[in-house]
Amino acid sequence: MQLHITYKSRNVKTGAIPVTTTSADSCPNACPLKGNNACYAKSGPLALHWAKVTKGDAGASWAEGMSAIASLPAGALWRHNQAGDLPGYADQIDGLLMRQLIKANANKRGFTYTHKPTNGPYGALNRSLIAEANQSGFTVNLSADTLRQADELAALNIGPVVVVVSRDHPETSATPKGRRVIVCPAQTREDVTCASCQLCARVDRPVIVGFRAHGANARKAEAIAA
Repeated sequence: MQLHITYKSRNVKTGAIPVTTTSADSCPNACPLKGNNACYAKSGPLALHWAKVTKGDAGASWAEGMSAIASLPAGALWRHNQAGDLPGYADQIDGLLMRQLIKANANKRGFTYTHKPTNGPYGALNRSLIAEANQSGFTVNLSADTLRQADELAALNIGPVVVVVSRDHPETSATPKGRRVIVCPAQTREDVTCASCQLCARVDRPVIVGFRAHGANARKAEAIAA
């Protein structure tokens, strides 16, 4: 498993914070964006970079990546995985590698998103490790593909939730169970980035963050969200 770290992102939505990219073998088969080739990271410059990381032409080993993360300044805000998922091949989170990631993040403010399944054969293990990460200061957002699924993931009480929504989804809305949803501020305001917003880094936030489908594959992702 390969990992690449960019110490100062040039992504206008992310802002100038460190970001990582993990090889595609970390992505779960359970993710519908993977099966339908609807992932935003499958297009544009990021797709080219991700392919190089996956092939081993860019980045470093997992151990070297952990050392790089551990060397970030105390209190640093950073995003894990602009592409890729939590460590572990396909649907299973690797407990050893996950705990190395949690340890590397000590005294820093890392955050990420995961499509690793919370049910099925690996559900119990995955839920336990995600909860452990969130309790230890490494924020793992559970990624939902519909508002109904967002309710299901929120009910687990193991971490904050994000959800894919349509490109014209209103800035504020609610799930079927009445949970408040706000569209990512970096998608609705030109003066907001991950670096300035930091909402996805908050474990205790009272809202679900919605991401409007975007990128060349937005229409496919939007169809899944619908």
